[in-house]
Amino acid sequence: MMNEQVIALLKSGIWDLATCADGEPNVVPVAFKDVTEDGKLVVGDVFLETTLRNIKANGGKIAISVYDGQSLEGYQIKGVAEYVTEGPVVDTFKNMVEAMFNGAATAKGALIISTEQVIVTTPSADNKKVL
Repeated sequence: MMNEQVIALLKSGIWDLATCADGEPNVVPVAFKDVTEDGKLVVGDVFLETTLRNIKANGGKIAISVYDGQSLEGYQIKGVAEYVTEGPVVDTFKNMVEAMFNGAATAKGALIISTEQVIVTTPSADNKKVL
């Protein structure tokens, strides 16, 4: 389980999602995201075509980077993603995206990510300390 410091930064910061398939890496920033009470990471799918293809091709493997540019606090979270197209998580993201874009865009689904490893990436933490 992630500690409170990691969860706080995940809730406040922008995430970069990293995936890879067939030797071709892909990284995308996401703003429609959250941490569930049971420690899963959720991401609304607005423009995640390449990310979804990579997840399908690589068994769901994904990495998330989150950091604070001022304090240099940062984490890399590795996990496995599942894609869903209906349910309360998807409904939440649909409402959020549609409100922000005045109905011009919507969430098509959501990634639900089970976390496997959290790595501290701040300079003061010996750059790669596993939590």
